[in-house]
Amino acid sequence: MILYNLGIYLYAFIVRIISPFHKKARKMIVGHKQTYKILREQVDPKADYIWFHAASLGEFEQGRPIIEEIKREHPEYKVLLTFFSPSGYEVRKDYAVADIVCYLPFDKKRNVKKFLKLIQPKKVVFIKYEFWYNFVTTLHKRNIPVYMVSAVFRPSQVFFKWYGWNMRKLLRSYECICVQDENSRELLKSINVTNVEVCGDTRFDRVLDIQKQAKDLKIAQYFAQKAQSENEKIIVAGSTWPKDEDVIIPYFNITTDVKLIIAPHEIDEAHLKYIEGLLERPYIRYSQVIPEAVADYDCIIIDNFGLLSSLYRYGQIAYVGGGFGVGIHNVLEAAVYDIPVIFGPNFKKFREAQHLIEEGGGYSISDYQAFRGLMDEFLDYGHILNVAGKHAGNYVRSNGGVVAKVMNILKL
Repeated sequence: MILYNLGIYLYAFIVRIISPFHKKARKMIVGHKQTYKILREQVDPKADYIWFHAASLGEFEQGRPIIEEIKREHPEYKVLLTFFSPSGYEVRKDYAVADIVCYLPFDKKRNVKKFLKLIQPKKVVFIKYEFWYNFVTTLHKRNIPVYMVSAVFRPSQVFFKWYGWNMRKLLRSYECICVQDENSRELLKSINVTNVEVCGDTRFDRVLDIQKQAKDLKIAQYFAQKAQSENEKIIVAGSTWPKDEDVIIPYFNITTDVKLIIAPHEIDEAHLKYIEGLLERPYIRYSQVIPEAVADYDCIIIDNFGLLSSLYRYGQIAYVGGGFGVGIHNVLEAAVYDIPVIFGPNFKKFREAQHLIEEGGGYSISDYQAFRGLMDEFLDYGHILNVAGKHAGNYVRSNGGVVAKVMNILKL
């Protein structure tokens, strides 16, 4: 593992060098310095800890339902939550369910020894793609069970290359690797890794929980009631970028039997102004509207965070942004409400989007004309819209129950 360790040192060196000029790198360096202080001050030496590690925010959301289930069923355990990326730590550093939240230091041998001297967990859960050789192998040598949850494997990964024998050894250090699908298990079987269980993706359980906890939003409720009284459909467009808005809004402008709730991914003033510049029908920002007056508008622009997962319940059609850029955002939190989900062409790396299309609840569009044709079909043929929505919701519900499978494997 000489090359691996050299790579870790080189990566840490580069992060340190660019940190004065790079905001995320600077936050990471500062956060790493605080890790040992946080552990020294907050670790209870008499308590039993379960350590969860997530690279960033997306992986945290996959681990979150397991963390919360452990705290419900086994309050005798404390939870340590670590992040590698500032985009995860900065958002969830105050996550109340975890007893301690900090950065995970770089996977250097001396960091591993120092870290594990301060926290001696009973079990460790890594989420999805977190394969840290020195941490995992050291934990294994110390007879501390390590689990991988919601993992996905592809032939292109290093484990399946002729030069990946050391990383294959790493996979055998896990107590159990909980994979999302049968393909992943078969790939691992092909390299004689058999400590594997097909459990599915915990994100399905997460969105089902979110649905149960959805907020009642009075403004959106009045907006939906008005649309229903006029036999109009509501499009809820979530996490949109300008290229998404260039497709959605021109159609909205010329189609009077739809209303629009749009929640852009970025809510800086320049982006909000861009959206407003495209709109030709009455609109209002969420922060400015009076609930009783919302019926005067055809479009609500959501200019604050934290509402999107509850907003989808008020729509009949969802559009999830990002598909004209690096990739789509979360389609499951829309599909759970029994509404069809539309997204742009860049979805190939997102299994849930591919499966949603296969199940008849998801639709990828390549441009404005494709979006217009699909929307016209939904509006002209209500039964097609209803059936597509049912397929979307059934897809999410049929893939739930993952947390229970993982809990059985953890054997707490």
